[in-house]
Amino acid sequence: MSASTSPKSEGGAPATESFDFGEWRGEVVAAYRPLDLEAEISRLADPAAAVETLHWGRNYLYRARLATAAGPLEVAVKQFVNEGWKRRWKRRFGGSKAQRSWRAARALLAAGVATPEPVLLVESKRAGGPSLYVCRHLGGLLEARYLLREANAGASPAEIAERFPGADLDRFLAALAATLRRMHDAGLQHRDMSSGNVLIDWRPDAAPPELYVLDLNRTKLRRRLTTPQRMRDLSRMMIHRREHQRRFLDLYRRGDAGAVARTLYLVAHHGFRFKNDAKKAIRRRLHRLTQTAKDLVLPRGAHAHIPRAPEGVSTRERVVWDHLSDQPHLHAGKLVKLGTRLRDSPAWARQLAAAAGAWPAVRARCRRRVAERWRRPVPFAGLGVALRPYPENPGALLAAVDDLAVHHLLLRLHPWQGDHGAEEALARALAERGHDLAFALPQNRMLVRDPGHWRAAVEELAERFAPFGRTFVVGQAPNRSKWGVWQPREYRALAQVAAEVLRRHDGVRVLGPGVIDFEPLATLGLLHYPGMPTFDALASLLYVDRRGAPEAVQMGYDAAGKAALMAAVADGATATGGSWITEFNWPLREGPHAPAGKLVAVDEETQADYLVRCYLAFLAAGDAERAYWWQLAARGYGLTCPEDGGGLRRRPSYQALRLLREMTAATSCEGRLEGMAEGARGLRFRRADGGVTVVGWAVGGGDVEVRLGGRVEEAVDRGGRRLVAKQTVRLGGAPVWFRLAAE
Repeated sequence: MSASTSPKSEGGAPATESFDFGEWRGEVVAAYRPLDLEAEISRLADPAAAVETLHWGRNYLYRARLATAAGPLEVAVKQFVNEGWKRRWKRRFGGSKAQRSWRAARALLAAGVATPEPVLLVESKRAGGPSLYVCRHLGGLLEARYLLREANAGASPAEIAERFPGADLDRFLAALAATLRRMHDAGLQHRDMSSGNVLIDWRPDAAPPELYVLDLNRTKLRRRLTTPQRMRDLSRMMIHRREHQRRFLDLYRRGDAGAVARTLYLVAHHGFRFKNDAKKAIRRRLHRLTQTAKDLVLPRGAHAHIPRAPEGVSTRERVVWDHLSDQPHLHAGKLVKLGTRLRDSPAWARQLAAAAGAWPAVRARCRRRVAERWRRPVPFAGLGVALRPYPENPGALLAAVDDLAVHHLLLRLHPWQGDHGAEEALARALAERGHDLAFALPQNRMLVRDPGHWRAAVEELAERFAPFGRTFVVGQAPNRSKWGVWQPREYRALAQVAAEVLRRHDGVRVLGPGVIDFEPLATLGLLHYPGMPTFDALASLLYVDRRGAPEAVQMGYDAAGKAALMAAVADGATATGGSWITEFNWPLREGPHAPAGKLVAVDEETQADYLVRCYLAFLAAGDAERAYWWQLAARGYGLTCPEDGGGLRRRPSYQALRLLREMTAATSCEGRLEGMAEGARGLRFRRADGGVTVVGWAVGGGDVEVRLGGRVEEAVDRGGRRLVAKQTVRLGGAPVWFRLAAE
């Protein structure tokens, strides 16, 4: 049932309508009301509607597209989380942050102060439900923080204009002073007037820039502001040089500011900087002290889009699916999970004993492998990419596969699904293109508890997909309880059934156990667990991103060392001794779509650097037969990023893998380059024409100068841009490729 009021307006603010239906109530600007308001609100409240993640912290900020009656509208959605007694209390008695943002935005517009135009105020009727403030999105504008950083560093006006075309510090200070004076005279105290909350729209012909004030949820609407209140607002701007402070304050006061105002301003400014620095230091220390204890007792924090756990179920069943990061989420704290695992301790002791018995031989085999590396050239092969269907635009996905031209593809199937039509259509199209296809069969708790359902699902998938590819990976992360396996014998039961069913089909290879992250004892323990079927090759989800760069060391092993150890594990425990790395990636700083936390997330350029270096670490010495990036199309970590309208934007990592495939096609790796400077890494590949291809990079964040042997015919950067070919080059974290003439 829907209810709305007639339009109303306040001063210079646009007319609005109230609404109240279902879970939601709030206000909408009448000119932007969608035809189906309830459906649009439900869609916008789901972060999956995000076209771009702008910020992901205590609250969520993302860009989306609102379907209004007049056509699509680019909006910024700020979703405030109200879970927890403290937030619910403040919301009940002081209004939500979204409500305060809405009121402040309309008051600013009425006072003639620019802010992104408010569009929607949405309140959930649930006590802990979210609040949404939706405004128009302003793209392509400069945050004041970047301009002020240059000014604080002593940049000249010419240097600032070169860095930011059209920018002028004095014009900005004048516009800022006028904007804040107008806001304060109207009784509005922002209380968070930082340089990150002001956007600058430069105007031509030296006209004053338009400034937009953001982040309004702390704004107070007062009848009159005192001088200390005004100075506290001004003091938060990141204006650090004394001459700029004096100019700004004089402009604000419309004349000589006077000693009293300057003193109040400086006291407030330095007090704010001291408080800010102290707060950061205290928070860091408190976080270290309290986070471990919180993680032990409380369930891991969940993003707002993640469904709640079913009521009244045991710890093992408190798993829900996170559709943004494409993985399960377990609503349970570490202490609760530990208690459950302790009850299963006899089974885990058996697995540990199996691993301990096999470990000495594995270490010995690994040492031999490393010692014998590159005694003869190693054919460089095994580049792979994992993928899932892209129902929004299947053609775009196939076009990306065609252009990438990576031969080995791994398609993850979901046995708990009832419909596999999209997967089958994709597999058929890829097989017709001549790709080598493998299939992953993950499990969930329902399938673990219902062996009959698991058997039926594997039988169906084997029948439908074996004609397209003869390799199946059984199981997904059995060392992570969120994937449904709590005891080694539960995974053994899955593997036994799957091996029996799959091997009815001629030529099918069965891989496992799919342990995630670098946990060699977990892998060994499962491979040697009593009754475990023998796999044709080892499958590992070898995520090394938790340590940063691929060269970072964990338990004495970098990425290349981990690949060698996994190969040594496979040598004594699988039918062929082969080792496949069926998943790895580096997550991006894209909020809830990233499958891991902020501490391991990187930017797109760093992801591309690490991708090349990690593929080389896994494959150059022949330790892994295959290595698959997870996955081709995904926000948060994919080689391509889904865009609004169904397109796929190709990230730098996509271009980096495409070039890696081109530069190493039909080559054999002859080993590391000799005589490299400290911090530099390089590999040498022999081409079919007798020439040599070299790839080099530097680790540790610094540039390193190296000299290449042989005549350089061509040099290209990681993305394929041609560089000046010369003997002596400087290397950074981004790999550079060189083609040397035949000797």
